[in-house]
Amino acid sequence: MTTDSGSTAAAHDDAAVGQDPRHEAVRDLEGAFSLLFSQMRRAYAQAAEAVSPGLLPGTFKVFTVIDQTGPVTASMLAERMNTDKGGISRAVTELEGLGLIERTADPNDARVRLISLTPVGRERLQAVRYPFVDRLEEATGEWQMESIERLSGLVRALAGNIIPLTDFSGAAPDAPR
Repeated sequence: MTTDSGSTAAAHDDAAVGQDPRHEAVRDLEGAFSLLFSQMRRAYAQAAEAVSPGLLPGTFKVFTVIDQTGPVTASMLAERMNTDKGGISRAVTELEGLGLIERTADPNDARVRLISLTPVGRERLQAVRYPFVDRLEEATGEWQMESIERLSGLVRALAGNIIPLTDFSGAAPDAPR
């Protein structure tokens, strides 16, 4: 028996490998996500550079979340992205300085500033999104529509910690686990 708990845990993991098909499948899924995330990081870096030379991928991500959520506060951004307000504040300041976003007073509470894309920001974001969508369309060009829909549903279910449905034709997902 090993006295080092890390070695014991590693031995347990090694023993579980090959014996539990679910464990093997999840390990394979983790490997697939690792590959996908590496490709996504590269794509985000390229898109950030295309929007504005020197723009960091993390700042670009803030930019895309602002687009997805519409007018949003810095606090809401930090919560949605599960990050600190300081990082969001720096990203917002940089994006505003580049003319990609603007902060305006909330019509319901003038003390609150809402962040949204400027027309220039929206134009630049659309310009970099089209090549990415084109790459996805090319990568899935030979796939059946049902496979694309199923993958979208499974990814949404995984992201939302939801037990997936067998039908991903747009039906509402099950309740969270």
